[in-house]
Amino acid sequence: MRDILSDLVAEQQFLDQSLQRIPIKIWDYQTPAKPWTVRDTIAHLADFEELAADVIAGGDAIKRWQNAADLDTLRKEAITKGRNMRPQDVIEWWRGGRAKVVEPLSHMKADDRIDWIAGDMSARTFATFRLMETWAHGLDIYKTLELEVEDTPRIRHVCWLGWKTLPYAFKEQGLDYEPIRIELIGPGYSRWIFGPEGAENRIKGSASDWARIAVRRIEPKETRLKVTGDLAEAALKVAKAYL
Repeated sequence: MRDILSDLVAEQQFLDQSLQRIPIKIWDYQTPAKPWTVRDTIAHLADFEELAADVIAGGDAIKRWQNAADLDTLRKEAITKGRNMRPQDVIEWWRGGRAKVVEPLSHMKADDRIDWIAGDMSARTFATFRLMETWAHGLDIYKTLELEVEDTPRIRHVCWLGWKTLPYAFKEQGLDYEPIRIELIGPGYSRWIFGPEGAENRIKGSASDWARIAVRRIEPKETRLKVTGDLAEAALKVAKAYL
């Protein structure tokens, strides 16, 4: 758990530090994830950290999300709350929530199970989801701030999660799934491979492209990823490493 938690904290701190340097008016600039603003985005992250903390602590707040007919309605509650707070208070809300997640996770085993909206998962995967959300929403904020941010080796976790959630993504679209092998080149020419060696369907290329596909921040036509097989081509369209 140490490596994923270290990277999770680093990703959160990087975004946090970036927010410290912006004028207050920018907090209400709309991000590419319309109609969310910078303020709305951090409020959403804060809300989900609180939800995650409640789950880990044995609370039942997750049941409301599991039984909801419309998750967007629940998300809007946090947005409304954030719009009635000062920017610094929204940051403190987020900081408090994420601290209540990382600390207990550090005492758990990687394969301990944690309940979540679409089902339970290992503690390690749970931490990876928190990193993915921070990174994905961070992309929206950095674009709004017009900040040029280089990818770090931490996107390996996002790439893995994008591959790991492919069966769920295919099922959600009513499609059959067979194993897909993904071969990526990451920052510093790192090589990351997910999936069985003998898979007929393959995706090769930039880890940056695949990670952004996995969080739906770019379209397949905007990448230089090379695909072999119909399922691999479909994966670029349906991959979604979040709910």
